Parts: sequence; C-alpha cells; structure tokens
Amino acid sequence: MHIAHSIAELRTALAGRGRPAFVPTMGNLHAGHLSLVRQAVPLGDVTVASIFVNRLQFLPHEDFDSYPRTWDADRAQLESAGCDILFAPREADLYPEPQTFKVQPDPALADLLEGQFRPGFFTGVCTVVMKLFAAVFGTTGGGTAVFGKKDYQQWMVIRRMAEQFALPVDVVAGDTCRADDGLALSSRNGYLGPAERAQAAGLSQALRRLADAALSHPVGEWPALEAAATDALRREGWAPDYLVVRRRADLQPAVAASNGNGRQAGTLVALGAARIGSTRLIDNLEF
Repeated sequence: MHIAHSIAELRTALAGRGRPAFVPTMGNLHAGHLSLVRQAVPLGDVTVASIFVNRLQFLPHEDFDSYPRTWDADRAQLESAGCDILFAPREADLYPEPQTFKVQPDPALADLLEGQFRPGFFTGVCTVVMKLFAAVFGTTGGGTAVFGKKDYQQWMVIRRMAEQFALPVDVVAGDTCRADDGLALSSRNGYLGPAERAQAAGLSQALRRLADAALSHPVGEWPALEAAATDALRREGWAPDYLVVRRRADLQPAVAASNGNGRQAGTLVALGAARIGSTRLIDNLEF
C-alpha cells in the first residue's frame, strides 16, 4: 500500500492507474470502515482511502483535539482490506492557507436533524469532501466514492452535492455494520464506559420500536409517536436530541395520503441522536 501525504504525491501515485474507488475516513477505524473499503475494491481500478481529522466539521466544544488517532492500527487494517493508496494529509497539506472558500449545502437538507444540533457541521463536511474529491478525482476523470449509511444524512448531503456540482463521482452507500446487540459501529463507541456500553444498543432498539409503531398508525399520529419514543429513551438515562421518522428521499416529514394511512414501508427512515453519559451516538433504520 502506497502512502501519500500531499495532493501532489497522491496524484503522482494515481497516474496511469485508472478510475479510483475512494473511501474517506477520519481514522480510528473499525469493521464498518473496512467493509466500505472492501465494497470499494471492485468498484474502481485502484482503491484509495484517506485519513484526515477535519477541524472544519467540529464545533468549538467538540472533541477535535481528543479524537482518537490510531495511525499504526489504521494503516495495517487498510492494507489488509485491499486499499492500494492511503492519502494521509497533514492539516497544512490540505489547508495550506485558511480555507475561506467553503461549500454551503442546501439548508432544506443540511439544516435539520444533525445540522440543527451541530450548526455548521455539514459546511465543514462538504468543504473537506469537495477538496478530497478534487485531490483524488481531479486528474483521473472521476470514479466512485463510498460512504456509510450509519451517517445517513451525511451520505445524502454528499450525494446531492455531487449531483448539484455535476461532479464525475458516483456516490455509493454502504450498509451500517453492527455489534451483536445491534449497536451501530462508530469510532466514538470507544468513549463508552462498561455501563454505558451495556446500554448503548438502546438507541437502535428505540428506533426499531418507533418504526414498528409508525407502520401501525396513521401518519398524522407520528409526531406523538416520536415524542413518546424520545421520552421513553430519556427515562432509560439517555439525553436525546431527536428520534424521528422521515422520508428517505429528502428527510422531510411524511405527508398523509388521502386516506390518512401511514403504512409507507420501503420509503421511510427512522433517525436518532442521543447522548449516553458524555458520548453522543447517532443511528438510523430504513423501513
């Protein structure tokens, strides 16, 4: 596996190797990341992963400085998963001067849910992904990028960004990987203490119950179901930001059909974000 730190080094390594399949990460890798790399391998001529902890997507009170950096383990895991080129820029390589030009995503998609509770987050995400896409695909004629559905809204925002800017990048989704008890794998799961880890699957269970309830009630009752699910999770010791049912197409609330029927299976997603202890977890469930 070749390791490149600068954009120039990356483009030299990519020269003559065809269309890349790309998996961007912030490191501290787990089985979910590696499944995305393995998914990417047959989608391109050369498989590229990046490791970069992007300051622009962290709020001032969040964990940029303490975010785990596990370079040696990450490098070994990527190589074993079939990664050909690892792009690992330093901050000065990717942002050699202050990044004053930024990508502002559509507020209708980016300012709700995660964007409401983490204002500016998706501007930081879109800006770094646009720059990573320019680095990886700028001299290759395009290719494929693989993003995990665990970060459902992020995947949707990036996909729409690629469409809006007519980028020659096919944004592909990878399914969420879960622990045996249903907890979605996340780099931040490492922050959980033993007691918190024992409770952590409660978020995915709450989303399952909410989805089941939505399918058995008219859509007009869904806000009450969401409120009840949020209250129930709070009683279990969580601090929820949101538990909601939305349309997969645009993450907007579902609209009642003329018969008021809420049974719209196959078009919906339940999304949640909540803190257990000091750790904020997100999850979702398509149904």
